[in-house]
Amino acid sequence: MVTAAGPGSHAEDRTGTAYKIRAPHAPDLLAHNAGVSGAFASGASNTNEEDMQGLLKLSRAIDWLNAQVGKWVIWLILASTAISAINAVVRKVFNTSSNAYLEVQWYLFAWSFLVAAGVTLLNREHVRIDVLNSRLPKKAQIWIDIVGFALFLTPLCLLVLYYTVPMTLQQYQSGEMSGNPGGLIRWPVWLALPVGFTLLMLQGWSELIKRIAFLTGDGPDPTLKAGEKSAEEELAEILRQREQGKAADAPAAAR
Repeated sequence: MVTAAGPGSHAEDRTGTAYKIRAPHAPDLLAHNAGVSGAFASGASNTNEEDMQGLLKLSRAIDWLNAQVGKWVIWLILASTAISAINAVVRKVFNTSSNAYLEVQWYLFAWSFLVAAGVTLLNREHVRIDVLNSRLPKKAQIWIDIVGFALFLTPLCLLVLYYTVPMTLQQYQSGEMSGNPGGLIRWPVWLALPVGFTLLMLQGWSELIKRIAFLTGDGPDPTLKAGEKSAEEELAEILRQREQGKAADAPAAAR
């Protein structure tokens, strides 16, 4: 049997042999605690990185979806143009026409305009009246975009979906027709609203993810268009061209 007064004191067994119980050394205890804290911090960092990579995969999937939609929507413009030309020829040559030809043109235009909103945002082709934003630091520009996507674009799209989805279903169930003689059924053009704003909202979320990834150092600058160089890359290119110019002028000056 060992009796002890406490850590760091002496103890005796039943034979009377004395033992010294060593107390934990303070630096060892601190090192152990630091190691545990570091392990927790590393685990949290890895978890955050995995979450961000998962979000970036979602962003790439949304980008791919809208890019594919953009490739097909362009054919709606061609179809609308062809129908308009055919309608004009028939009206002039045969002196006849139909309201269906006129309505299908703006049906196709509505689909191309609304459904392509997402790919337009992806390519940063929306009209931007930029007076102050371009003069701000890059991080300030990114934060303005984050606030815009989160607090303005997303609520607007949700509001439009809240009103247009029930109306589209009502149009489909009622089978409402155009009020013009020979006009078309109405629900297909109403369907363009929820589809278009859903794609726009998804692309807004994709852009939001990319901007958060840029701020955390997990992604490139999302404000640059494909193939566009950053200010640092443009400066490096200018310096490289100057160095090449000096190297080319050196042999001529030596002569």
